[in-house]
Amino acid sequence: MSRTLVLASTSPYRQQLLRQLNLPFTAVAPQGEEVIDQQVAPELLVKHLALQKANSIRERFDDALIIGSDQVFVDPRGRILGKPGDAAGACRQLKMMAGHTHVFYTGLAVVDCRTAQTLVDYVTFSVTLRPLTTEQIAYYVEQEKPWDCAGSFKVEGLGIALMERMAGDDYSSLIGLPLIRLTTMLAECGVDVLAPQPNVCR
Repeated sequence: MSRTLVLASTSPYRQQLLRQLNLPFTAVAPQGEEVIDQQVAPELLVKHLALQKANSIRERFDDALIIGSDQVFVDPRGRILGKPGDAAGACRQLKMMAGHTHVFYTGLAVVDCRTAQTLVDYVTFSVTLRPLTTEQIAYYVEQEKPWDCAGSFKVEGLGIALMERMAGDDYSSLIGLPLIRLTTMLAECGVDVLAPQPNVCR
């Protein structure tokens, strides 16, 4: 079955992950503002944010499968945090995170514009950062400029050196797009990632 696949994201990290599935897709910027509500459970929050992203561009497509994804993490005090926004924010996040374990929640939504079917889920992944000095943190932030990443690190880059331990079922969820769960969702919508014939088109 030939379908249009749309990623509701301009994140280069999510786009690179989706390319791993060898499916042609179009990336479109989602509309609306990401609001982190501390009163909402993180698993519900990321599901809502992922679906919000997908639905924000739904009216632009008649026959597409739209993928939305969003991520937050929860610190040991139970606070829900997202992207730091700038270098100073990244340094603060990493200083707070160093030497502690944090749980990342990544929401995933697939909206079928043809049938109105909506699939929504979330995936967790925990990371424990090494104890880090102020100098190490400053060097890392200067090198990778990770202020567009929840948690202020890029585990696919130098950020791996910050880690003491990682645990979870799908490492791609930590980068921002849970490919294992996404593959299952696409199959439920009739798209077999491992089909010998192209089944998704632009």
